[in-house]
Amino acid sequence: MQYRKFGRTGLTVSRLCLGTMTFGLQTEEDASRRILDTAADAGVNFIDTADVYPLGSDHSDAGRTEEIVGRWLKGKRDRFILATKAVGKMGPSAWDQGASRKHLLDAIDASLKRLGTDYVDLYQLHTDDANTPLDETLEALDVIVRSGKARYIGVSNFLAYRLARALGRADVLRVARFVSVQPRYNLLFRQIERELLPLAAEEQLAVMPYNPLAGGLLTGKHKLDAAPPSGRFTETVGKAGAMYQERYWHQREFETIERLKAIVEPTGESLTRVSLAWVLANPLVTSAIIGASRAEQLNDTLAASELVLDANIKQQLDEASVEYRWGDAAR
Repeated sequence: MQYRKFGRTGLTVSRLCLGTMTFGLQTEEDASRRILDTAADAGVNFIDTADVYPLGSDHSDAGRTEEIVGRWLKGKRDRFILATKAVGKMGPSAWDQGASRKHLLDAIDASLKRLGTDYVDLYQLHTDDANTPLDETLEALDVIVRSGKARYIGVSNFLAYRLARALGRADVLRVARFVSVQPRYNLLFRQIERELLPLAAEEQLAVMPYNPLAGGLLTGKHKLDAAPPSGRFTETVGKAGAMYQERYWHQREFETIERLKAIVEPTGESLTRVSLAWVLANPLVTSAIIGASRAEQLNDTLAASELVLDANIKQQLDEASVEYRWGDAAR
């Protein structure tokens, strides 16, 4: 396993981060623990979760994933960098979601209790909350950092202009500054290359992309005209299945995968490993978030951290997927 500095901080993290959003719904606790063990044995020291997980559940199940991770971490918390997120709906009241001072101060305490720890290393806004003033959110996060409940703060699913504004406001207010961004990024979704990644480079933000395998579509095992047998695209993961189908289950994406397979096949590598290696090959990517519903699924993804793409193969992959830099307009 390789390691890298986390943006402008002094923190060092593994180049692969274990995502846990399937734990507690798609993946039962025993299987989740095996996944955590497998990743840890391979040198992964970075774990990402969120208060609303497991993905696909309603708010009555929210928090189950953090509880599973917390039980696994008991007795070894000091060996891992732990990240979680807030903003999603956690209860029936209007204030049980969002980035208000009230919700964030409540949410961090609830996450720490479920995780069985006094602090998280990275506390992130899961999405942007346009209904709460940025100043209020930033001041609440500063309280959380100064209290020692979080070491650093970051964002996920932010537009570049909103992140730039938040960084500027943090400087004006002299409060804790975001040190990382967690965007969606893969060969079938490259829009962040246009504005978000240049901003991250200029501000020296750590970049920890999720969905590097497009929910499993970049394993190459799915067919457009066949119902997915298991995984992120099925009804077994609740509303998340429909979300993933909307993101990726289109003829254009399947046609692109066939082009990618033709590029990868002569190398003798799997499309899974090459797709993840392509994400890691971007010099701005700090750590890619990988996930699994079974420990065996980690074999290819863990090996990808050591795969160095041939420059010619990298260029061919870039060219075969360049339309995904421009979003739905290219569809």
